[in-house]
Amino acid sequence: MTYEDKLIKLNIKLPEAKAPVGNYVATKISGKMLFVSGQISIDESGQLIKGKVGKDLDTQAGYNAAKRCALSIIAQVKKACDNDLSKVKSCIKLTGFVNSTDNFTEQPKVINGASDLIASIFGDIGMHTRAAVSTNSLPLGVSVEVDAIFELN
Repeated sequence: MTYEDKLIKLNIKLPEAKAPVGNYVATKISGKMLFVSGQISIDESGQLIKGKVGKDLDTQAGYNAAKRCALSIIAQVKKACDNDLSKVKSCIKLTGFVNSTDNFTEQPKVINGASDLIASIFGDIGMHTRAAVSTNSLPLGVSVEVDAIFELN
């Protein structure tokens, strides 16, 4: 089964791979490594998912926001690979940032939203190392941001 077939089977529609709004690139290939800039939490209708997890959003809503970040990561990977996800050899690492309250401690559960989605699409090659970090603010007030490193064939 191809990754495109897997997306269809899982009823996943990738969002548009958005161009950066700052002085950076969305993706960069160095050798066989593909680096994906941080993707922020944006819902299906293109609205920012904003707020602090632990105050404005609960852990499950944060998980869903992280999942949306992972969809944007995959869209960026697909674009960088000329629409051919079979060029992906492995997901190496995700770094997830959670805009959370001082006493919120479930950042790993939130970032599982991104990890679970990557693994559901790529299977064993989607298993990765990871960091889940709390922060007191993220760009535009979003709840979650996730960046990624992939190895290409």
